[in-house]
Amino acid sequence: MTRTDMPTTWDERAHLTTFLDYVRDTALLKCDGVSAEGARKAPLPESPLMTVAGLINHLRWVEYLWFEVVFLGREDEGPWTEEDPDREMRIAVDMPLAEVLEEYRAHSERYRRLVAEHELDAEAKRPVRDGRHVSLRWILMHLIEETARHNGHLDAIRELADGTTGV
Repeated sequence: MTRTDMPTTWDERAHLTTFLDYVRDTALLKCDGVSAEGARKAPLPESPLMTVAGLINHLRWVEYLWFEVVFLGREDEGPWTEEDPDREMRIAVDMPLAEVLEEYRAHSERYRRLVAEHELDAEAKRPVRDGRHVSLRWILMHLIEETARHNGHLDAIRELADGTTGV
């Protein structure tokens, strides 16, 4: 994979957005060539929702939660419920992987524009669990961390599902 994590400018915004795009692109790359069966396979017996499709759909909906619900303060219309808090991972196995990937790409593009329209110090409309209102900067850092962590999961699941290893 060609490195795409070097910003063209050296300001903080460029670093945060470039790294988020890099880990997003890495997640998408982990899906290259996976079969429909491989995308739905959950090779870890204690983690039946850990599939390639489930993790990509999770990343899509995690960004929705942080940008739409927490930052913008919109109503939560995510797929999860109190009875099924990981539903976004469960429903992905019944979706064509191409659709899951396209939704992730489309939402990433929407959020790129949203981030460009706001200052990094802008506070989220909704508080997090401890009552604080985090900044857009914090949300970007958190999404880099979340996506990078799940890229590690994608590496392991992909290798166990079909033997493909990544860089």
